[in-house]
Amino acid sequence: MNFNWKETYDELHSTFPGYNATPLIGITGNFGEKGCELAEGYYRSILAAGGTPVVIPPYAEPDALGTLLDRLDGLMLSGGADINPLYTDEEPLPALHGINPKRDASELLLVRMAYDRQLPILGICRGIQVLATALDGSVWQDLATQYVPSLQDDEAVQPLIKHSQNLDRGIASHRIEIDRDSTLYNIIKKETLAVNSFHHQAVRETGPHLRVTARSKDGVIEAVESNEYMSLLGVQWHPECFVLENDECMIPLFRWLVNEASLFARTRCIHRHILTLDSHEDTPMFFEQGVRFDHRESHVLVDLHKMKEGMLDVGIMVAYLPQKERDEASLLQATAYADSVLDKLEAMVKAHPEHVAIAYTPDDLCRLKREGKKAVMMGIENGYAIGKDIRNVERFRQRGVVYMTLCHNGDNDVCDSARGCAEHGGLSDFGKEVVREMNRVGMMVDLSHAAESTFWDALELSATPIVCSHSSCRALCDHPRNLTDKQMKALAEKGGVMQVTIYKGFLVKDGQATLRDVVRHINHAVKVMGIDHVGIGTDFDGDGGVPGIASANELPNLTRALLREGYSVQDLRKLWGGNFLRVMSLCQHV
Repeated sequence: MNFNWKETYDELHSTFPGYNATPLIGITGNFGEKGCELAEGYYRSILAAGGTPVVIPPYAEPDALGTLLDRLDGLMLSGGADINPLYTDEEPLPALHGINPKRDASELLLVRMAYDRQLPILGICRGIQVLATALDGSVWQDLATQYVPSLQDDEAVQPLIKHSQNLDRGIASHRIEIDRDSTLYNIIKKETLAVNSFHHQAVRETGPHLRVTARSKDGVIEAVESNEYMSLLGVQWHPECFVLENDECMIPLFRWLVNEASLFARTRCIHRHILTLDSHEDTPMFFEQGVRFDHRESHVLVDLHKMKEGMLDVGIMVAYLPQKERDEASLLQATAYADSVLDKLEAMVKAHPEHVAIAYTPDDLCRLKREGKKAVMMGIENGYAIGKDIRNVERFRQRGVVYMTLCHNGDNDVCDSARGCAEHGGLSDFGKEVVREMNRVGMMVDLSHAAESTFWDALELSATPIVCSHSSCRALCDHPRNLTDKQMKALAEKGGVMQVTIYKGFLVKDGQATLRDVVRHINHAVKVMGIDHVGIGTDFDGDGGVPGIASANELPNLTRALLREGYSVQDLRKLWGGNFLRVMSLCQHV
């Protein structure tokens, strides 16, 4: 016995060095005759890479899996049995090997839930196949009887190589070609890699969430990774076997997982300790369709599930009104419609008092965060909602509306729109009265969608700072809805805030925006305005969302990206709502 646990225990407690916690990596266990089991190479590789491994037994209770995932920092899917082809709507072929229904049920559910939480994942052999199956792809049941080798380099068809070696597990048996434009290449730093091989199945179709990043000479998929901006990687070989032979050539794979898990752990810690606010969501538009806020709907970008997974504390949900006719009957109808949307929003929240509540002030938000509840604030998008009755401003404020966007796409009786006809030359006389009344009753003035003329009129007139709840930088994307650097500087000088939006058409001219473009706009806004005057307003459910941050559950990807850019925790506190709430407090006179 070379290990003396008592000496180690005494040494551990002889001083208090202030250890930094290593990331906790869950490893899926196999299921054998005696229950859960795991080959040594998996957890040894995680330890060698600086992580803390924990084995996940095969079970499929969703509440327990959710609790587990909320504590893990990363996930590794181990190898093992074949996957039941019924999960991909296929019948079993004669060459199918043994399947493990306990693992299938557990791991397919686990992967989907981990993916929803943006947890870093590394899949190994069976693990890559589980990733594909869980994320809407498919698997070859048996390469020898199903797979037709693909044409490589416009030459002859390459014959199927041997994919299940008889060599020792720690010895490579064939080579793979790695795409240079891939996470895997950035990890391995090679275009060609010698790997081992113990499988007869492989990924057939990646599905919409993954892309191929490595193949063997016969075209068999050897590696996949996420199409989006989360940390997800699957490999067909067994890198953990090399570690047991004291060969460290595969350790970079495990270091990648541990490093990504460390960043995820830091992100989650930050979100737990700051208030995270999204200043513009159009989700109430879906309530008329019978959408329930406590249900997960693929076409709805904000719900209770996604808010929890994305660690979003506050969503300002708006009663959106498209600009229509302005005769007396239409104006009365617009006001009634705004009230009906707010009614539905209040009813939705009241139906789930244990999980969410309406908030009216910044203090309410802090209280609800402490209580473990999500918060919803109410806004109005388009001053068309008040018609020509100035009394509606105070009435909507008393209902709890925290801001009103003065217009939308079209001039109204309040002001000119960025997409209007310059009817008033800025604020109308009635619009000036509206701004003064909003100042008086404590409602924030929102100038997103406003024409430049309206912007300058309102900025000069308003007695309190102004916000743009979902706008971006015109210097990076020349769209009339975006703010010029001159506007941004003036807004900051008056104490206001611009909330960078995630609508693709306001990020890049061709609309092919990604998370990187969101970060570019935030960086530019901070450079022009200063860190105290920038925030985030996604425009989710109003066509907002881009790859990498496509719904509320993917918001941590933005935090991780900003951490990589060098933003501090205090910076993130300001960007994720602190600046916006400062203005709200000033407007509400609290």
